Amino acid sequence: MKKRWQIGKIIGVEVWFRLNSLLLSGLLWLIFSVTAVIWLNFSLGQAVIVGGTAVLLHWLSDLGHHLGHALAARRTGYPMQKIISWYVLMTSVYPKDEPPVHATIHIQRALGGPIASLLLAIIAGILLLVIPAKRTVASALASFAFWENFLVLFLGAFVPLGFTDGSTLLTWWPRRHEPI
Repeated sequence: MKKRWQIGKIIGVEVWFRLNSLLLSGLLWLIFSVTAVIWLNFSLGQAVIVGGTAVLLHWLSDLGHHLGHALAARRTGYPMQKIISWYVLMTSVYPKDEPPVHATIHIQRALGGPIASLLLAIIAGILLLVIPAKRTVASALASFAFWENFLVLFLGAFVPLGFTDGSTLLTWWPRRHEPI
């Protein structure tokens, strides 16, 4: 059985989805659906729709984050090669034969994702202002998109966990004035 699939190319960047991400998406769907029943008092049918749509929004938000990295990378002249799903997140992959790049290039590429996520959070926040505040499917999904993009993909990106943008910034920021 295939362990990963290329699902397309966006702005010249290959997008790959792994089997473990597909399986964990089912778990996320279950968690989001149960949360919608318990926390939002949605019917089972509504909860299943909200849960599935939340999983889709999660992956689209993460894809948007990494497309932000890709656009920033393209602007630097050192483009990204792939975006690959990684359990419940995605990761950016640059060419293995990429020459050494200056710290400022790493910093610019790292900041592209959080900037894109902040823009997506702002869009979702505007939707929240337009949608009535009642516990509806639309308001729940707009709220999910806002918090996903703001907390997880914008603020969370700066937490230095070794694989996040925050780790990249901590590594390269002190070297930004050094020659290559």
